Amino acid sequence: MPGMPRRRTLPVAISLVAVVAGAWGLAATMAPPLQALQPSEQALVELYQRVAPAVVRLSRGEGVGSGFVYDAQGHIVTNRHVVAGARTVDVTFLDGTVMTGQVVGTDPDSDLAVVRVERLPAGVEPLVLGDSTAVQVGQTAIAIGNPFGLSGTMTVGIVSGLHRTIPAQARRSAGFVIPDVIQTDAAINPGNSGGPLLDSSGAVIGVATAIALGSPFPAFAGVGLAVPAHLVERVVPSLIAHGSYQWPWLGVSGVGLTPELARANGLPPETRGAYVVQVVPGGPAAAAGLRGSTRPTGAERLPEGGDVIVGIDGSPIASFDDLLVYIARYTSVGQRLQVTVLREGQRLDVPVTLTARPATLPEMP
Repeated sequence: MPGMPRRRTLPVAISLVAVVAGAWGLAATMAPPLQALQPSEQALVELYQRVAPAVVRLSRGEGVGSGFVYDAQGHIVTNRHVVAGARTVDVTFLDGTVMTGQVVGTDPDSDLAVVRVERLPAGVEPLVLGDSTAVQVGQTAIAIGNPFGLSGTMTVGIVSGLHRTIPAQARRSAGFVIPDVIQTDAAINPGNSGGPLLDSSGAVIGVATAIALGSPFPAFAGVGLAVPAHLVERVVPSLIAHGSYQWPWLGVSGVGLTPELARANGLPPETRGAYVVQVVPGGPAAAAGLRGSTRPTGAERLPEGGDVIVGIDGSPIASFDDLLVYIARYTSVGQRLQVTVLREGQRLDVPVTLTARPATLPEMP
């Protein structure tokens, strides 16, 4: 009615909220304590508490990625695509400490990079690299990073595949690939790039670098991919010392030998090896006399006449991926190899001296 004051409802509402909150708090104090952690849970909690302080957030502008402390001198391993084009990045540690990191080296062929900070926060210890050559499908895989900028996130899964091959993002046009990549179903999303993939002891077995997309949206679809630790062991010391890494190069392109391809080349269908489709002009394989296919690949014709690489220095090669892995794991620029090939039904040993990968490839015939 006119002249009557309005009813004030706000204090009543606040009082009701306070009553509900108080009742919830009373119920919480009366609830039984949480059940003790299971041993497997306790192990993960302890691993996170020990490892997470060494996992950092890297940012420049709106871009966010991850990295991990590699040594006591302040070197941090990450992905090249996280720091591409930058000289410095902001490095944020789990405790909130922010430092300026200098980009000291990058490698486009492994998508690895190194950033350095002047000092490490108190209590931060470098992570330990594990033996990624001993990793097995089915073992636990743990990712720690900053997906979508959410710092200090841990996800757990398994190693779901091994020996994957993915294009080197910065060298896609040259046809170079990253071999021996680890596949995991531990959730990896944008922002995880450059963070560690760990085994159950907390050792780094890989560096999260890519995801396989199952939709147009850049979110995890069950397949995460990590550069293996054995490549980190080879590449990172060179990035620290020289700012770059020289990859050994054979100079061939090819495919794994299938039963159909074996028959087309007059070989028993059970024959396995790396079939040489093309030899790069001027490369090490060309200088050594390795042969590529004399017929082009196509939907209706299979290549014929190419060498089949079946061994290197006595180690068997059963596929083209085996060839890439062997070159990446065990060889260096200038090394002389004995390459065993099948050619026109004969088994031959061909000496080849590896050179460094070129910046660009010559035109293929």
